[in-house]
Amino acid sequence: MEYKDYYKILGVDRKASEEDIRKAYRKLAKQYHPDYNPDNKQAEERFKEINEAYEVLSDAKKRAYYDRVGSDYSQWQRRGAPGDFNWDQYGGFPGGARAAGMDDLNDLFGSGFSDFFQTIFGMRGRTASRSQPQGYQQEMDITLEEAYKGTTRLIESSGKQKRVRIPAGVRAGSKVRVAGAGPNGLDLYLILNIKEDERFERRGDDLHTTATVDIFTAILGGEADVETLDGRIKLNIPAGTQPGQIFRLAGRGMPHLRDPKNKGDLFVKVKVQVPKYLTSKQRELLEEASKIKF
Repeated sequence: MEYKDYYKILGVDRKASEEDIRKAYRKLAKQYHPDYNPDNKQAEERFKEINEAYEVLSDAKKRAYYDRVGSDYSQWQRRGAPGDFNWDQYGGFPGGARAAGMDDLNDLFGSGFSDFFQTIFGMRGRTASRSQPQGYQQEMDITLEEAYKGTTRLIESSGKQKRVRIPAGVRAGSKVRVAGAGPNGLDLYLILNIKEDERFERRGDDLHTTATVDIFTAILGGEADVETLDGRIKLNIPAGTQPGQIFRLAGRGMPHLRDPKNKGDLFVKVKVQVPKYLTSKQRELLEEASKIKF
């Protein structure tokens, strides 16, 4: 059985970062995609190989397991050692390939992966009961707002258009299966990228943002405008609010993928804006206030 050097397939260093791997995959997947290489069996096989390599190297657990087991197998094969390689000494990939995070939205594994992949990740002997053909992968960008509300995309494959529903609550790396939308009638798996939103930072199903108030509102209390993915709302600012103070707005975060009615929280960090210029009246009042001991 031939050893698969997934790093070499993607053209990246063994110490490559996740972003380096993603960029290399994007470039190669576009170059060898069957839609751009019709009736080119060599390009199709290369595309399958690229997908398999990305499937392993884009997942931290599979990558670590491959680095350990695959490296030993490669050395064993180069030495031409007699007998069979002892796969059992590694105990197998925990839970098999299915437990590796592949069942995010849909089951991706099928009988089309190489013998090396199926052996190292515990798929051999089980593919007969899982006869689904290997699917093709393609990355798709959506906005954070689309991930919040859910959206649809119109894709074209083999001259036909198909509308795909993206459910609310998806995360970066989520996979959506589109049956029969790949080349030669195989399934297509859309790997979702969530574009950065300058207003929010996402942490799981929670969102983090900031709200700016002037110093007088922070001292005396008042209201602040806060952006949410459902529109702008008013946040009550208690008197004596401190710079950097964080307020939690329950249920204003991202919807849970499996239960969209249940949402995370929105955390609002207050930024206090100190005015650069004061009117003579403002200065007079502040100077008077500064003489009062708290």
